[in-house]
Amino acid sequence: MPADEGSLAHRRHVPSRLIELDSLTDRLDLDKIFGRKAPLHIDLGCGDGSFLCALAQRMPEKNFLGIERLRNRVRTSARKVASLDNVRLLRMESFYAVRYLLPAESVERFYLLFPDPWPKRRHHRRRIVTPDFLGSIHAALQKNGSIYVATDDVDYFRKIKEIANSDPGFASSYAALDLPRSRFGLIFRNKGASIHSLALRKISPVK
Repeated sequence: MPADEGSLAHRRHVPSRLIELDSLTDRLDLDKIFGRKAPLHIDLGCGDGSFLCALAQRMPEKNFLGIERLRNRVRTSARKVASLDNVRLLRMESFYAVRYLLPAESVERFYLLFPDPWPKRRHHRRRIVTPDFLGSIHAALQKNGSIYVATDDVDYFRKIKEIANSDPGFASSYAALDLPRSRFGLIFRNKGASIHSLALRKISPVK
């Protein structure tokens, strides 16, 4: 068999980690997708998959879902996580997936690393972190679940904190987590940029 055919045959035996949706409105059957029941962590905008892959290797007892809109990034991620049984990928816009596809109280932790800051004022409406976004995150998080956010844009970080502080469903924590470095995190640190981060923990709003 020619070498290229052998390589193709090998690739055919590598299970796909990409979720194929039958519906854009039905909630994901996570136990079926992963083939087991385990705490779920989600990387929103997983990029090239390096952070997602490192997390999944560090915590094999948990399930990991990477959500990414851009096709080429999903392909790159798929190659990196091909050998990891606890990782799945979904090609989808993050906010849509959180709002319409994730079951209620199904996620232990979200990661939102270096979302596009859309620095021009007229583009601020395109930023992902809004009150509606946090509301959808809150619904998807299990009790005491959390979302970790990091950005190098200080203006955006101030706005994120402002939105978080106005949401009674979250408590803010500024303690640093011991996490792998993401691709963009390394790029920004190498440029000498300051990284701003916070974790928001789901709580029951005081009535």
